Amino acid sequence: MSDWIPRVVALDIDGTLLKWVDGQTEDYETITAPVHDAVHRALDAGAHVVLSSGRSPHGMTRIADLLGLPREGTDRLWIVASNGAVVFRYPPIEVVHEETFDAAPAVAAVLEHHPRALVAVEERGVGGYRVNRVFPEGEISGEQIITEVDDIVGEPVSRVIIRDPEATADDFIELAARLGLHGTDYVVGWTAWMDLSPVGVSKASGLEHVCRELGLGAADVLAIGDGRNDIEMLRWAGRGVAMGQSVDAVKEAADFVTDSVVDEGAAVEMSRWFPAPGA
Repeated sequence: MSDWIPRVVALDIDGTLLKWVDGQTEDYETITAPVHDAVHRALDAGAHVVLSSGRSPHGMTRIADLLGLPREGTDRLWIVASNGAVVFRYPPIEVVHEETFDAAPAVAAVLEHHPRALVAVEERGVGGYRVNRVFPEGEISGEQIITEVDDIVGEPVSRVIIRDPEATADDFIELAARLGLHGTDYVVGWTAWMDLSPVGVSKASGLEHVCRELGLGAADVLAIGDGRNDIEMLRWAGRGVAMGQSVDAVKEAADFVTDSVVDEGAAVEMSRWFPAPGA
């Protein structure tokens, strides 16, 4: 890959661009100078920067703004949201691709084993979430509208969040493997947090849609991420890079492991391809 240069830089947000801290607040959403500068060097070199996250669309636009994306006079930004189920342009938010599914059977199966779990679905178009109970502060963005579970998943949705503050990530991994969750894909986060999505939908499928629009392919993509929901993206990309603090399953899916988020691993990796002047 000595003469390879990324033409698309796909960036996860939480744990990649942003440093994860317990009891996060709004102050958590801070872009450091090394990350900001590396992103703009990529743009200067003609690369497309695509944010790719499990967040809802409304939870991602602030990060684009903090990064100064898109730059004035350039095309609108491509963003992959909801773990690939939603692809949109910004600004303003214009959804150009969305995958939905019937989540009710999978949600019922999980709640049978975790009856006190929290359930959330994004309120598309307005931000916020419909929830069966309020989530811990800082875990989801926007207004939380208390709604019965049957109504939350009463129609096709692009993603469902299930969260059990009393359980662990390993509990959810074991449960998902045991249930099979037929007709649904899932990913478990750092905690007992499960994202349910349509089968075959991932950050990789969302990025594939973006690349088709750009006339590019997986071989052109540098992807950086840290979570289990990044595994498909890291395997798919021409170069998949795991953050240093990632769990082993994520590192094993990657072509390379960079420094941790606290050591600016995303900036370190981008600087390999888009070095600072004089570096």
